[in-house]
Amino acid sequence: MTTVLIADDQPLQRFGFRMLLESQDDLTVLGEATDGTEAVRMTAELHPDVVLMDIRMPGLDGIAATRRIISAGHRTRVLIVTTFDLDEYAYAGLRAGASGFLIKDALPEDVLSGIRAVASGDAVVAPSLTRRLLDAYVELLPTGRQDASPHTDPRLASLTEREREILTVIGQGWTNSEISTRFHLAESTVKTHVSRILAKTGSRDRIQAVILAYDTRLVRAS
Repeated sequence: MTTVLIADDQPLQRFGFRMLLESQDDLTVLGEATDGTEAVRMTAELHPDVVLMDIRMPGLDGIAATRRIISAGHRTRVLIVTTFDLDEYAYAGLRAGASGFLIKDALPEDVLSGIRAVASGDAVVAPSLTRRLLDAYVELLPTGRQDASPHTDPRLASLTEREREILTVIGQGWTNSEISTRFHLAESTVKTHVSRILAKTGSRDRIQAVILAYDTRLVRAS
């Protein structure tokens, strides 16, 4: 059973998420938070597997709440809920430690599969949407890193040449299946490489690995 905390200041939005989640045998809602402060407190008390986190909330917003939840070392994963075309803070939410993001008008089945993916430690967003978001917000990277070379970044120092190649295409939005086909590797081998990349670079999940690829200039916005 995957447990979920809903954090949103809109009662109708919380109600809709609750109705959707409680229609599933493998998902259960532990509670509802109306702002970021309440989300942080309830996460500490209830230890949900996933927090559906709105960004724009009164008081402590979703980005700050995400940062506090992640920095506290909870096993909980945060799934940002945003209106992509309007919300300028989605990228900041991922950098705060969120494991992925959903668009508020996503199809119900996409919301459900997204929650399950995040709960299992995978990325929730489609590769094309990941690339869209990061291309749009890559200018938010610190100025000092714009000319940084991936050959000198210490976060990549322990990676093998093959691991760097795979991190690069992860940043470009390739799935494990695509990596397997194009590099002529068994998919189990690809998964092993991905796991080692995450461990060596200290990335929580695939989304954070994508951000790392941009941070270190392995991938540049098109």
